[in-house]
Amino acid sequence: MRPHVLVNVAVSADGKLSSRERRQIKISGSDDFERVDIIKADTDAIMVGIGTVLADDPSLTVKSVDRIRDRINSGKPEHPIRIIIDSKARTPPEAKILHKGLGKRIIFVSHAAPGERIAALQPYAEIITAGEKEVDLTAVMELLGIEGVKKLMVEGGGTLIAGLFNAGLVDQLSMYIGSIIIGGTGAPTLADGPGWIQEHEFTRLELIHLQQVDDGVLIDWRVKT
Repeated sequence: MRPHVLVNVAVSADGKLSSRERRQIKISGSDDFERVDIIKADTDAIMVGIGTVLADDPSLTVKSVDRIRDRINSGKPEHPIRIIIDSKARTPPEAKILHKGLGKRIIFVSHAAPGERIAALQPYAEIITAGEKEVDLTAVMELLGIEGVKKLMVEGGGTLIAGLFNAGLVDQLSMYIGSIIIGGTGAPTLADGPGWIQEHEFTRLELIHLQQVDDGVLIDWRVKT
């Protein structure tokens, strides 16, 4: 059984994840940061795509000392499993996600990943091959289910999120909309890639929660099946 998949993103008022240079931009504020840390502490694994690793160099750790303690007291590791979807094994061996905080790391690669890059990453993470030229996301979810992952949080970026929606693997979308306009046709959005043409291909959502947070709005959607 695959994990329950929650996609959590912060976008500008015009739907951008960051600028066209793909620099990390502060879109939300302290209240939303706290909300995200609560979600992290309650999840089994956190997933990002290689683009997010290269652009933002995140650690994906739980920040609150109290929440880390609560995880340990409940028999969980300090931090959720950190997962990178990286078809060509481009993750830098010095990336924060591989070094900051205790816990397991998994990098999913494809058969197209060069052997020398895989070898450079093996001291820091479990490397799993799934897919020929690109990582097979459906196979990834099946493997994570076998691993015992029940709750999976996805933090970006747009290419990975689009792939998950396209494969029908998302259960919930939490979207913080910030009070800024970023602009730019080349700036990444919530669901990047070629997109969908036919209306029957579109993902349909059901609104389950709406509230003001910081200077923006938090919207929670359930994916219709």
